Amino acid sequence: MMKQKIVVKVEMRCEKCRTKALKVAAKMNGVSSMGLEGEEKDKVVVIGDGIDSVKFVKRLRRKVGGVQIVSVTAVA
Repeated sequence: MMKQKIVVKVEMRCEKCRTKALKVAAKMNGVSSMGLEGEEKDKVVVIGDGIDSVKFVKRLRRKVGGVQIVSVTAVA
């Protein structure tokens, strides 16, 4: 399995939304690390093996709101 890094931009209006988004990321199978990026901390970054990016985005949309995939890249 190849490690991948998924970056998604999430419409987060408050600190509670950020916490919720990270909780969703934490529950995903295969996630080894996660965090927030960007000037407004509006990008959720997850790194791990075999993460289903579509499932991840669907869960985020359901729990937090608008989500856009910024990038999905392989990590050595």
